Amino acid sequence: MRLDWLAWSNPVAIWWSFLILVSVGNIALLLRLHFRFRRTSLRKRASALATEPLLLLGAAYVIGCAFRSILPRADVQRICLFDTWLSSVFVGRTVATVAELCFIIQWAIVLRALAQAANADTARNIAKTIVPVVALAEACSWYAVITTNYLGNVLENSLWTVAFVLIAIAVLDLLNRYRGAVKLALIGAAVGIAGYVAFMCTVDVPMYFVRWQADLAAGRQFFGLFSGLHDVATRWVVTHEAARWDGEIIWMSLYFSAAVWTSLLLASFGLVKHLVPRYRLGRRPPKPVARPVAIPLRYRPPT
Repeated sequence: MRLDWLAWSNPVAIWWSFLILVSVGNIALLLRLHFRFRRTSLRKRASALATEPLLLLGAAYVIGCAFRSILPRADVQRICLFDTWLSSVFVGRTVATVAELCFIIQWAIVLRALAQAANADTARNIAKTIVPVVALAEACSWYAVITTNYLGNVLENSLWTVAFVLIAIAVLDLLNRYRGAVKLALIGAAVGIAGYVAFMCTVDVPMYFVRWQADLAAGRQFFGLFSGLHDVATRWVVTHEAARWDGEIIWMSLYFSAAVWTSLLLASFGLVKHLVPRYRLGRRPPKPVARPVAIPLRYRPPT
């Protein structure tokens, strides 16, 4: 395996080093979160086998992203950094599909919990909708990697944008129903989602649209189903040239850092979800319990 490309003069080497450093930090945060959940379970005397679903889903996402950071690849271009079958698009896309479905399920669980505590129908319905939307996005992604047609990426990332617009609507609905720490967390989520949607609309989706249009203008021939499946499993092109990775570096850097941190935050919701109802607006105080009052009686002997 050639490693002569790992030099500070190569931007790809610097980028890959950044991905590795971030992934190590993300796994450390995941382990710390796991120990927090374990201590909480011990205090509650819960079963050692009981595990918070949000933590399991977050672990799948964090580990999946770490794998993709160590062995980055660009699906449609079939390019990668290392010559190994683990760099094949088939393996990488399978890992990505599982991880991304786990990520959106995390969002659905948290939105549903917040909606139920606040009796918010809009947020509850959106929590049911976003997983099918992202599942359709994953199907479009597979269409893109099998056929090498960037139209699939355009549809995939457009659907992800739609999913987070829906999440933003749910968050805005919940903002009017909570106060204190929960409201501050919802405001932070709204700001982050706004930045994500802006990036997708101005950078990511237009990038794939331009590539799709360029392929159409060049008369490029796309793979069919069976030939494409064979190609994704058997062909990968090793390249360390910055120009080949230019369109992937920005979104991958954000994806394997900020998106993973979001997943970890969603997983940590499992530690505080029992506190959420106390921050609900309009929460009625508990009714006072009537207790009999003892009245002291003085005994007077008869005269």
